[in-house]
Amino acid sequence: MDNPLKKVFSYFSKLGGGAGDSAVGIDIGSSAIKVVEIKRKGGKAILETYGAIALGPYDSLDVGRVTNLPVEKIAEAVKEVLKQSGVVNTSGAYSIPVQSSLIFTIELPAQVDDGKISEIVSTEARKYIPVPITEVSLDYFILPQKESSFEEMANASGIPQKEQAVEKTNVLVVATQNNAISKYRSIVSLCSLIASFFEIEIFSSIRANFEHELSPVLLMDLGASRTKLSIVEFGMVKNHHTIDKGGADITDSISKSLGIPFSEAERMKKEFGLFGNPVEKSLSEIIKIHTDYIFSETNNVLLEYEKRYGRTISKVIFTGGGSLLKGLLEVASNNFRAEIEIGHPFSKVGAPAFLEKVLDAIGPEFAVALGLALRKLQ
Repeated sequence: MDNPLKKVFSYFSKLGGGAGDSAVGIDIGSSAIKVVEIKRKGGKAILETYGAIALGPYDSLDVGRVTNLPVEKIAEAVKEVLKQSGVVNTSGAYSIPVQSSLIFTIELPAQVDDGKISEIVSTEARKYIPVPITEVSLDYFILPQKESSFEEMANASGIPQKEQAVEKTNVLVVATQNNAISKYRSIVSLCSLIASFFEIEIFSSIRANFEHELSPVLLMDLGASRTKLSIVEFGMVKNHHTIDKGGADITDSISKSLGIPFSEAERMKKEFGLFGNPVEKSLSEIIKIHTDYIFSETNNVLLEYEKRYGRTISKVIFTGGGSLLKGLLEVASNNFRAEIEIGHPFSKVGAPAFLEKVLDAIGPEFAVALGLALRKLQ
C-alpha cells in the first residue's frame, strides 16, 4: 500500500545517534511542523537530525495551505515527524505562535524601585491587553539603555547636559493567552512527551539568526499565514508588528489569477519567484503585488520606530520559508536603505561539510526550531 504521508515530508536527515546531552526544538507552524535535534559534543552544538512535515494533508488540503487543526491531528503530525526524523529525546522545547500573544513596550520612571516593577507592569499592561488580565500570562524584560553620544547630550548652545540623557526605563512586555499555552500542553501530553518550556516563536528566531549586532536590526519572518517584523537592538526586541500576509496568500493569488491548482501555483512560485516565468509572464507581477504591500507596511513600521527612538536600522535579516522566494533580496534592496541578508541559522551548529549547501538553502525555515533547541542546550 502506498504511504499517504510520502509527499508530506519536506525534509528529513538523520546525522547521528543517541540522546545523550541533546536538545530538541519543535516549531508547530500554521502550514508545517519543523523539528531540530542538536547535541553538545566537545563544548560545541552539533546537529543530530532535522525534519519537517506539512500539515495540509492532515486537513485534506494541499501542501503549503494554512491549517486550523484540532490538537489530536497536530499531535499525530508531531509524533510522525519525530518518528521519521529519528528523534529519540522525549523532552523538547515548543514554540508558541506570535498571534497567541501581545508584545508591547511601556515606559516607567527611571528611578522606579526594582521590587515594584512587577506590580507596576501588571497594572500598566491592562491598558494594552483587550482581554481580562486573568486570561493571559505576563512576562517582561527591562530594555537596556542606549548610550547617548556627546551631541545628543548637548543642548542648543553646545553645553553637555548629562542629566537629560536618561529619563525613562523601557520595559518589553509579553502577554500570552493562557488557552494557547493549554492547547500546546495538550498536544505534548497526547504525544506522551515532556515540554521543557514554551517560547514565543520570534524570540527563538532571534536567537537562531543573530550574532552580536549592536545597531538596530529588522528581522523579517515571512511565514505561510503572516509576516512578523521584529526590530532588535542589543539582542532585545524594541518593536514588534505583524502583517497578515504570508507565503500561502501569494500562492493562493497565483492559483486564482492563473486558474491553476494551488499545488501547481506553489511549484511555480518556488521555481521562478520574482524572476518571472518565460511562459506565464504575469507570475512575477502577481507575486510583486504582495511583496510591495509587505514592504510598504514594513517601511511604515520603520518610520514610526525612527520617529520614536531617533534610530535607523542598519540591517534587514530575512527568515522563514517565504525568505527563500527567488528575487526577494533584489527587490528588498530597492526598498530599504540598509544591508540585506538571509539568515543562516545552521551556521550556529556543527554539521558535515557535504550538508553545507543544503542547510544554507533550508535554514530560514528551521530558524525557530533551532532557536528553541539552542536555548534548551544552554
